[in-house]
Amino acid sequence: MATLRLGDIAPDFTQESNEGPIEFHKWMGSSWAVLFSHPKDFTPVCTTELGATAKLKAEFDKRNVKPLAVSVDPVDSHTKWIGDINETQHTTVNFPLLADADKKVANLYDMIHPNASDTMTVRSVFIIDANKKIRTTLTYPASTGRNFDEILRVIDSLQLTDRYSVATPVNWKNGDDCVILPSITDPEIIKSKFPKGHTELKPYLRMTPQPNK
Repeated sequence: MATLRLGDIAPDFTQESNEGPIEFHKWMGSSWAVLFSHPKDFTPVCTTELGATAKLKAEFDKRNVKPLAVSVDPVDSHTKWIGDINETQHTTVNFPLLADADKKVANLYDMIHPNASDTMTVRSVFIIDANKKIRTTLTYPASTGRNFDEILRVIDSLQLTDRYSVATPVNWKNGDDCVILPSITDPEIIKSKFPKGHTELKPYLRMTPQPNK
């Protein structure tokens, strides 16, 4: 199986979910997507993650992003588990959970790492843009819960750097200064692209206020 790399088109699939069949590319439409896997239903760490995702719905909506979870258990199991998630995390799950009992999606996206577990998916995250391209991949072990603030931060960086000639530096958060791309060297272009001004620390390291703030 070929490894999925950044810039690849995310594989399409049709799979059942607690909200009915999902045709992935069609379901995405013109939105971005975060596809993230869970080792199995009724596991404690996943329960907290799905609760956190539900609570972040407004943040995902603001960024035109649809979350989509996947677990190898069937739909009836998901439905029961969602009851537990809603109860224990004080929220309402408001996004689909794929039922991947045949491991079609897990195998398409290489979510099973045999040296970690032959049967359970690792905690994979795929951030996919509106052109269906994979823009970020993150892989966590089953024992470590993901940081969804970090997932939102990465989406903010991707959407910003798609629109402006900047990169985001270490520990950047939405609203912080950005790095001017080293490929831009003409002072007049810099002046027109970055009207808020910039600070040159080195010829290759120039900071400017976030262009869209």
